[in-house]
Amino acid sequence: MAHPSQLGFQDAASPVMEELLHFHDHALMIVLLISTLVFYIIVAMVTTELTNKFILDSQEIEVIWTLLPAVILILIALPSLRILYLIDEINDPHLTIKAMGHQWYWSYEYTDYEALAFDSYMIPTQDLTPGQFRLLEVDHRVVVPADSPIRVLVSAEDVLHSWAVPSLGVKMDAVPGRLNQVAFIASRTGIYYGQCSEICGANHSFMPIVVEAVPLNHFESWSSMMLEDA
Repeated sequence: MAHPSQLGFQDAASPVMEELLHFHDHALMIVLLISTLVFYIIVAMVTTELTNKFILDSQEIEVIWTLLPAVILILIALPSLRILYLIDEINDPHLTIKAMGHQWYWSYEYTDYEALAFDSYMIPTQDLTPGQFRLLEVDHRVVVPADSPIRVLVSAEDVLHSWAVPSLGVKMDAVPGRLNQVAFIASRTGIYYGQCSEICGANHSFMPIVVEAVPLNHFESWSSMMLEDA
C-alpha cells in the first residue's frame, strides 16, 4: 500500500501492474532524454555568440526533426497498445465476483456460489483495532485465491462509482444500468487496499476496497464458512 512521502507507484501485485510499471519507466526515460536535449539546445543558443549559416536553412535537419518525433511516438504507442490488449484479455476466469457500488458502500456477490454475498462497509475510526488503517479497513474483505485469474463485474445502483485497487492494476467505472468487467491475477498472497475513484457524493472518501489474496485451500475454507453462516 502507499506510505507517506511516497513518490512512485505502489509495489506491483499482478502481472498487468508490472507491465504498467515497466511502461511508465520506459516512457519516463524518453521524456528525460527529450527534456535533456531541449535544455541543451536552449542553453547553447543563449550562451553562444556564433551562428552557423548551414543550420538556418537545412533540408537534412528538417527531415530529422520531422522523422525523429514520429519514431519516438511509435516507441511509446506500440508498448501502450500491447498493455491495453493485455488489460482487456479475460481468459477462462477461475472465479467471478460482482461488485455493486452504493452510496456509500460496496456489495459483493460470488456468482459461482449459490448464496455467497455480503456488504462491505468502512470500519469507523473509533472501532479500529491497533494495526488497522484509518479510512481503508472494511468489515468484510473481498477474499480471492492467489495465482488465479479473477473476473470482477462492476456496476452501481445509484450514482457513478469506480472500483480501483492500485497494487493490482485495476480500475473500472461502476455505471448504473451498465455492467463493466475487469480481470486480475494476484501474484502473491497479501492484503491490497483501494478506494472508490469517482466522486460520488458526500461520503465518497468513506467507501474503501480491501482485497485479500490467500492460498486456494484457505479460500475454500473461507467460502465454506461463509456459506454455512449465510
